Amino acid sequence: MESLKGLKPELVWSIFEEICQVPRPSKKEEKIGAFLMNFAVKHNLKAKQDEIGNVLISGPATPGKENVPTVVLQAHMDMVCEKNSDVQHDFDKDPIEPYIDGEWVKAKGTTLGADDGIGVAAALAVLTSKDLEHGPIECLFTVDEETGLTGAFAIKPNFFTGNILLNLDSEDEGEMFVGCAGGVDTVINLPYQEEATKKSDFAVKLSIKGLTGGHSGDDINKGRANAIKVLNKFIWDINNKYGVRVVKFEGGNLRNAIAREADAIIVFESKHKENIRIAFNTYAVEMEYVWKLTEPNIKMDLQSCSVPETAITTKDSTNFLNAIYAAPHGVFSMSSRMPGMVETSTNLASVKFNKKRNIFITTSQRSDIDSEKYNIAGMVTSVFKLAGAEVKQTGSYPGWAPNTDSKILTVVVDSYKRLFGKKPIVRSIHAGLECGLFLEKYPNMDMVSFGPTLRGVHSPDEKINIKTVEMWWSHLTDVLKNI
Repeated sequence: MESLKGLKPELVWSIFEEICQVPRPSKKEEKIGAFLMNFAVKHNLKAKQDEIGNVLISGPATPGKENVPTVVLQAHMDMVCEKNSDVQHDFDKDPIEPYIDGEWVKAKGTTLGADDGIGVAAALAVLTSKDLEHGPIECLFTVDEETGLTGAFAIKPNFFTGNILLNLDSEDEGEMFVGCAGGVDTVINLPYQEEATKKSDFAVKLSIKGLTGGHSGDDINKGRANAIKVLNKFIWDINNKYGVRVVKFEGGNLRNAIAREADAIIVFESKHKENIRIAFNTYAVEMEYVWKLTEPNIKMDLQSCSVPETAITTKDSTNFLNAIYAAPHGVFSMSSRMPGMVETSTNLASVKFNKKRNIFITTSQRSDIDSEKYNIAGMVTSVFKLAGAEVKQTGSYPGWAPNTDSKILTVVVDSYKRLFGKKPIVRSIHAGLECGLFLEKYPNMDMVSFGPTLRGVHSPDEKINIKTVEMWWSHLTDVLKNI
């Protein structure tokens, strides 16, 4: 536990490294919840935990600050659990292994969990630091932010008392967020039938890996490839030319991550094997050119494999390939009110086959405008209903409309200008934050979200910039001092 030793601020990094030792997948936050409650006991702090697992730890004001308004420091305790396919790691029990790589902290083959472990660490550091000035502090740690916002949904109106909330779950140092997109998930069950393969059939396994992936909100406009769409396009092409049947197609994982890897097994008449191999090699070279700038590590592979006894019928294979090809993915519209910001987007997140002859497809949609969120979700719904699928919309959550009269924003901006001699960027974020849900329960809440610089979030490439953590800590503590 000394791989991050020597980094500043030392207290924040040491707590973060402790957090890395605690398994905390979304919906499995029992261990990190226990860690937080034990942390409170160890430091003689008041703490409570609600029925769903959210934790609130309260700290007293420092001398002379007793009459300052209570500030809520908020972070989520769960993390996205993604790993490279060649890495052995059990997120339910194995610790994250952080290490220093130049100006960044990364993890060995997995997501780092700085989203939002660094926010949790900073909040705990505020509670235990001996040299800060601040009023009463309430640290709110929510569960399951990454897969359903269920912790924020379940917050009771009297769980905390503060009317100022600093959300510690942003990923760009120097940017203060005062609004966020709302979202909804559109999930699909597409049934299929199977038929026997022929002795004369040939089978190949196709795969794509090495893509960047990333956050389906914050990274959706960065021109990154979706592994599902790229692999499906090739199979769709050769199906039109030669006729193929899909045996299996799986790609992506989490609803809020851009798919980084995908693989498929297909069968076809043996006489087409050389043409298909040549077509694949040509397609792989083409994809390297198309994605040269944004996906320099793209790797595509075709290997022959044993012919399975059954495959999806020709009709259902074509139906599936058409649906995935037609399903929208990426930016749908840019904001006219906040130039440069994505307004509406959709993410084709994952495709999974199960043994009950169903293909389970997960997508998610985001927008600053509620009606547009449902508009793009409706498009996705229509595509898959045309393919004969059962479609449901779940997990809808509200956006957070900017408060132009925010008093805490004024404090945060003035502090940043004083510390760093420049104005911060004030904007909304296309990613979902829990703030919109807090505002429903606490309509008088004044909120700002800010954090250090993270990159590759929701992927094994996740990393956090060391210098910006120190800047962010200085900014956070100065804000608390000057409220």
